Amino acid sequence: MTVAAVVLAAGGSVRFRDGVKLAADLRGRPLLSWAVDAALDAALDETIVVTGAADLPLPAGVREIRNESWAEGLASSLARAIDSCGHHDAIAVSLGDMPFIKPESWRAVALSEAPVAVATYDGRRSHPVRLAREVWPLLPRSGDEGAREIIRLRPDLAHEVPCVGRPVDIDTVEDLAGWS
Repeated sequence: MTVAAVVLAAGGSVRFRDGVKLAADLRGRPLLSWAVDAALDAALDETIVVTGAADLPLPAGVREIRNESWAEGLASSLARAIDSCGHHDAIAVSLGDMPFIKPESWRAVALSEAPVAVATYDGRRSHPVRLAREVWPLLPRSGDEGAREIIRLRPDLAHEVPCVGRPVDIDTVEDLAGWS
């Protein structure tokens, strides 16, 4: 069974107000690099980054997928990833603006055999989320929701996976300053 790590990094960062959020400095590194490095360090079968609104520098070992329809919402980026991952059995997905997800969390979620595996931190659901091929047709292809819709409509498919790390989501300049 093969699982790809997918980092969604296509959005326009409208709440950030100060340049390209994913290129902004967090503790001496671009914000996106934290999520991408953790995905790479998880050593899944492939690491993919979905980009769109901005050109972002990516390290070697990453396959970039462009989402020209990024303004249609997160679901369009997830759909682009799925359309490019037909050779994998599942994907583990997280967001490019979540810098403190650890490689161990990526691996723990990826190793689940549930159709949908959701990382939990102190009992709270977050990323990454593993989506087996069997649920891909159930995912929305537009809008700002991805796996949340499946989890809400088909809770029987979801399994929680306790993880370590901090599921911090950097959305604003103030968020970035608070974690720098």
